[in-house]
Amino acid sequence: MAVFAEEVNLAGYTTLRLGGPARRFVEATTEAEVVDAVREADADGEPVLVLGGGSNLVVSDEGFPGTVVHVGTRGAEQLTEANGRVLMRVQAGEEWEPFVARCVADGLAGVECLSGIPGRVGATPIQNVGAYGQDVSETIVEVRAYDRRSGAIVTLSREDCRFTYRNSRFKQTPDQYVVLDVTYALRESDDSQPIAYAELARRLGAAPGECVPLKEARDAVLELRRGKGMVLDPSDPDTRSAGSFFTNPILDPSSLAELERRVAERLGPDATFPRYPEGEGLTKTSAAWLIDRAGFAKGHARGRARISSKHTLALTNPDGGSTENLLDLAREVRDGVRAAFGVELVNEPVFVGVTL
Repeated sequence: MAVFAEEVNLAGYTTLRLGGPARRFVEATTEAEVVDAVREADADGEPVLVLGGGSNLVVSDEGFPGTVVHVGTRGAEQLTEANGRVLMRVQAGEEWEPFVARCVADGLAGVECLSGIPGRVGATPIQNVGAYGQDVSETIVEVRAYDRRSGAIVTLSREDCRFTYRNSRFKQTPDQYVVLDVTYALRESDDSQPIAYAELARRLGAAPGECVPLKEARDAVLELRRGKGMVLDPSDPDTRSAGSFFTNPILDPSSLAELERRVAERLGPDATFPRYPEGEGLTKTSAAWLIDRAGFAKGHARGRARISSKHTLALTNPDGGSTENLLDLAREVRDGVRAAFGVELVNEPVFVGVTL
């Protein structure tokens, strides 16, 4: 039976350790409990927040004036195995990092470069979680979800999920679906998928596109993430964050030309900046590069909030600050990048009760 409580402080359920109380809090450990809690709140006209690991949330200091459903479902099931392809159906409440560790230990390739990412499985299709050249959309086969509009449990294929960079159908219609489980297609192999990310390839001493032993790929990713404060560690205040606070900007040709002009004006005619083709005439650049070149160094602080001392993209709460203080820092960074380079940074975490 689901456990109910009132006025539960959400700071204890987010990696930022920020957020005020939830009016009503439901701890749901079965699929039926998740669906029933959401359905009941919807019937009562209550706002609903579906909460997983809290690693991608920025919650208002005032908290949430409705029902929070904390998804604690557990379990991973191997469905099929043929021609080296293994399907794994994983409950939304499973912790992501232990699942990745299990896949690597069992010789299943496809998610090894997503090692060390905090949070739970249910969040991975929503954000199209990705790192070091891998996105979950590459391995997701289908997502089962509760459709709050129809009141039915539905199965969405990879195509139905409409995955793009750090985006999906679930993120585009945030009040419609509650993810219940996710099915991933993995490959039986002692070796990783081809290494696509240059920084990771350099750390491994491999050429881009080369495969390496699975464990070596995972260990290298964990080492890189720890060096950036991106692996949760209670002893490291830099990990009290929501990971990357801004997404890497995707620029159309006119925005790219404006950035080129401003970089040359600010840094000199021979200055270059990171750029990666995104298809359809679009170009992705680095938010971290823009933040740094706009004058925001690692460790830059505003009140108790600060940019991580290890990674420019992470905004941290190392010393018991407030959500509003963190947002003040985020606005300062966003406005500074806009003034310097004409690029509008967009937040990656989900905002609850706040805006930039």
